[in-house]
Amino acid sequence: MLENSDLQVLEKLIEWIQTRKKVWLATVTNTWGSSPRPIGSIFCCDENGTMVGSLSGGCIEEDLLERLTQKELLKDKPRIITYGKTQEESDRFGLPCGGKLEIVLEPQFDSTNLPEFLLIKEGIKQRQCMLKISDLSSGTISSEPEDRYSSLSFSDGSKTILKHTLGPRFQMFLIGAGQVSQYLAQIAKMLDYHVLVCDPRQEIIDQWGVEGVQLICDMPDDAIRAHIKDKLSAIVALTHDPRIDDMGLMEALKTPAFFVGAMGSKRTSEKRKERLLQLELSENDIDKLHAPVGLPTGSKTPAEIAISIIAQINALRSKNANSLQPDFQEVRPLPN
Repeated sequence: MLENSDLQVLEKLIEWIQTRKKVWLATVTNTWGSSPRPIGSIFCCDENGTMVGSLSGGCIEEDLLERLTQKELLKDKPRIITYGKTQEESDRFGLPCGGKLEIVLEPQFDSTNLPEFLLIKEGIKQRQCMLKISDLSSGTISSEPEDRYSSLSFSDGSKTILKHTLGPRFQMFLIGAGQVSQYLAQIAKMLDYHVLVCDPRQEIIDQWGVEGVQLICDMPDDAIRAHIKDKLSAIVALTHDPRIDDMGLMEALKTPAFFVGAMGSKRTSEKRKERLLQLELSENDIDKLHAPVGLPTGSKTPAEIAISIIAQINALRSKNANSLQPDFQEVRPLPN
């Protein structure tokens, strides 16, 4: 889960600052085209070349590390770096076709921001969303608790104030990269879901056209085991191919996800439930499945179907808001 990764990076960052090492924190702030990691992903490294977290899956981290060790980026103020400005550069750094990545690099050469990082860490450990506010002109950081996740953004046109929410975030896992998925992904992004789209068919993944989505070319059961860890997730099967959908649903119905749905007619849905019963799932497991997925709005077009699905998911999310958000204590300033 993203929040566990955030916490791992922050704990190591704090440890390095406390031991007086030179440390850099990097954040993905924008993507164009396909991207290996979503906006908001964080990564840190120290002066010895030790790395935690991920920005791209390897190549970009290695380039940053090389430039840092060669003193190219040894400045005490944050800066914005863009990778993939040309196709040659995209190929060099292993970015997907047309992919481009913007990163904010924040040096932490002393303990100035340590109290804020400690507050953010404690908030996340309590399952509290924390807003990190970075002044890129001065390098200083402030933080405050947030009621819910909000998308990463710059609060001014000059890109000097970066606002980044860390901590628990609702995510939507879509099985299948077809047209309904593309409409659903666009709407879900506007509602601040982190969207993951899984399809084992590379040729379908290659046709994906929505930016800022995490694409996974793998079998959905494997991907669900890797990415769905708590109840802040909605999973929807949309391929119309039982060889793909059933494998994903078999795993999805065992997770704590607050919503699991599958597209199809009433007849198709009944046949699917019969198949799932033969895959060692219980009646209780199958009762969790919303199929046919979506509110009965008479929707026909892919866009209308996507609207009916997101409406059903958000209705359930709002109805169970208290049970979906874990109890947490107020995050208070640490003693001096």
